[in-house]
Order: sequence, then structure tokens, then C-alpha cells
Amino acid sequence: MIVVPAGSTLTLRSPGEPDLALIVLAEVRADFVAGLPPIPVLGLGESVTRRTGIVELATSAGVTWIEAELRGGRLTIAGDLTTDVVQRREAARRPGTYAATGTAQVDSEPGRRLVPVSGRVEDVSTGGLLLRATATGSPHLPAGIVRTLLHVSMPWGDMTAAVATVDQIADQLRGAYEWIDPVDSDALREFCASR
Repeated sequence: MIVVPAGSTLTLRSPGEPDLALIVLAEVRADFVAGLPPIPVLGLGESVTRRTGIVELATSAGVTWIEAELRGGRLTIAGDLTTDVVQRREAARRPGTYAATGTAQVDSEPGRRLVPVSGRVEDVSTGGLLLRATATGSPHLPAGIVRTLLHVSMPWGDMTAAVATVDQIADQLRGAYEWIDPVDSDALREFCASR
């Protein structure tokens, strides 16, 4: 079963247009990605009546990229998967919005440097997280982040973790835990399992 949860953020990319962030307004389900019904969404920023492109689709099964059309506040899957594989998430996960601050270790010339970052964790699992953040004095994250030490405001209190970068695009960083406080690890496991 494929589930696109309400409140999650999807990114629609169209040639020659800026990326468009879309917030899912209601949960949708289907047995397969291609069988998903139109997804009710709210576009952030500009008003768009119709747009086509590739959407980064985060579901309960993982992440994939697929052709889609945005029209009248609904995102409709319009084509085949652009890749043959959905990137599977093996760990239990929870979407949400959790305030985060920390320090990123950037690998740049002439060497490594530390950069303060702040933002929010939009997706958390027992294996890693998705951070949407900016660096102090910049509208996005610096390129080349190797790892980040984060303090995340979670429902049970502050969670401290060191996160190794898996993927980074503009203000988004997906990472896997290198280290997490053992107390936070237990609380996170319970939190992700309590869906």
C-alpha cells in the first residue's frame, strides 16, 4: 500500500521554472504509485493554474520521481516512474515539522569549516531525517555539508544527533544518523512506531 500523508511536502520541478513546493492537504492511498488518485495540494509562493513536470513523491514506501500535472489544486500522476525503483525506507518514519538548530561541517576549499544552521525537520525516522534549513546570513544551506550536529525539538523534548549527509539540494538535507543520544534513540523508536 502506497500512502502519501497529509502535511507532507512534495516538490514539482518543471524545465525553465523555479521548483514549486506543494503541501499535501489530505492523505491519499493506492496499491501502486500509478494508481494514486489526484492529490489535493496547496502551492507555496506563486499562484499556479496549470503546470507539468517531475514531482519528488515521498510516500510511506519511500521516495520516487514521477511525471505529474498540477491543475486546480490537485496533483495528478501523469506518466510512468522516471526511475525503475522506489528508494525504500526500511526504518519506521513520521512526517511532521520539528524546529531544529545546529552546526554543519562543510567540506570546502581550503578545508573544513563549521556553519550555524537553523530550520525544521520535516521527516524523521529511526534511521535518519529530512532537514529544511538555512545557514546564518544565507537563504539556503552551503554546498558540501559532510555532517551536521542537530538539536531537534521533538514531542518528548530536545533530541541531539549527529547526521551524515546522504543527499543535499538547496535548503534540504537528507541524512542518516551517525550518533544519537541513547535516550533519544529509544524515544524516537517509540514515537515512529506510534502511528
